[in-house]
Amino acid sequence: LMMVGCATSPPEQVDNVCDIFREKSGWYSDAKESRARWGVPISVSMAFMYQESRFVATAKPPRKKIFGVIPGPRPSHSYGYSQAKDSTWEWYQRSTGNYGADRDDFGDAIDFVGWYNDQSRRKNRIKKNDAYNLYLAYHEGHGGFSKRTFRNKKWLKDASRKVAKRSARYRSQLNGCESRLNRGFLRRLLF
Repeated sequence: LMMVGCATSPPEQVDNVCDIFREKSGWYSDAKESRARWGVPISVSMAFMYQESRFVATAKPPRKKIFGVIPGPRPSHSYGYSQAKDSTWEWYQRSTGNYGADRDDFGDAIDFVGWYNDQSRRKNRIKKNDAYNLYLAYHEGHGGFSKRTFRNKKWLKDASRKVAKRSARYRSQLNGCESRLNRGFLRRLLF
């Protein structure tokens, strides 16, 4: 039971992607697999995960308050690391054949983020390293992005700028630690 609690707790240092990968065994390997499969940089996918859930496995949107006090319904059925909605997650499962994928599993969630951003490249012609526009499409959907539904949403454009900034920071950090991360767990401990 204690191991399960540790496995799903968010990383302690979320501002440094190298620290995240050193703390969370297996996450770097999952991130590399997603990058290899979908071509989306690790820094972009990790910035999305931070923005969506702060790396909390069971994250849900906050409930609306009734009369300012009583917990009401949630605004959507988004869930997990990637905050994927039920219907979008089911589309991912059908599209990839990964019917056993869980939104509260980091490896599945980062694969989803890579897959969705690959879809954004195909449908909206957004470059896979363009975190700003990829996040707009992630939030608004491919049709919404095409219709530019984000145009009057200052809060969303601000969030997209934050994602782009974090992605650039994570990319810079990875440049300094990725060769060490690639050495493997045992070699990292010994050297």
